[in-house]
Amino acid sequence: MVDEKLIVDVAAEERSTTIEIGGTEFKMILTTKATKEIAKRYGGLENLGEKLMKSENFEMALEEVVWLITLLANQSILIHNIRNKDDKKELLTEDEVELLTTPFDLANYKSAIMASMLKGTKRTVESEPSKNEVVG
Repeated sequence: MVDEKLIVDVAAEERSTTIEIGGTEFKMILTTKATKEIAKRYGGLENLGEKLMKSENFEMALEEVVWLITLLANQSILIHNIRNKDDKKELLTEDEVELLTTPFDLANYKSAIMASMLKGTKRTVESEPSKNEVVG
């Protein structure tokens, strides 16, 4: 039996959030490629949250969430396809996301979207004690 799981690298695993669509798990990852697409659509990551929260109508809000889910979930598939040229997976389409989810699912995915964004933009910062700080 062939393992149907996507094979992505360790770094991608650490910065992904897993969701389930139609019984299949997808890892949503904020990559540089996804960030560029978001910037094209919203003018930057900083405008994304505002756009999602202030969508003029319910249909538009759903369209935006579906677009984001599709974009972020496809990043793990694209990474898999780069690393596994003989075992390529098909990209998820917005139609598939719409047909395999309910509006209730999409509401739950909003937090997964935000989690993948946070993981994708987090930085590990190590600081040294300041010169004026007393140590020990």
